[in-house]
Amino acid sequence: MIRKDAQGTLSAYVPKKDLEEPIVSMELEGMWGGVVTLANGWRLELPAMAPETSLPITVEARRLGE
Repeated sequence: MIRKDAQGTLSAYVPKKDLEEPIVSMELEGMWGGVVTLANGWRLELPAMAPETSLPITVEARRLGE
């Protein structure tokens, strides 16, 4: 799940790991269809979606290797 808090910080929640981490960098300005890096160092490849996609949203993201 990708969401934005009241301060505008994007974060990703991974339910199988019960992990929520802020997104610290994005490969693409619009985020969708690119790779994001979480504060813990995980890199997730997000699906391509429209830039105006509303948050929060549950997506199927792929974790990239170290």
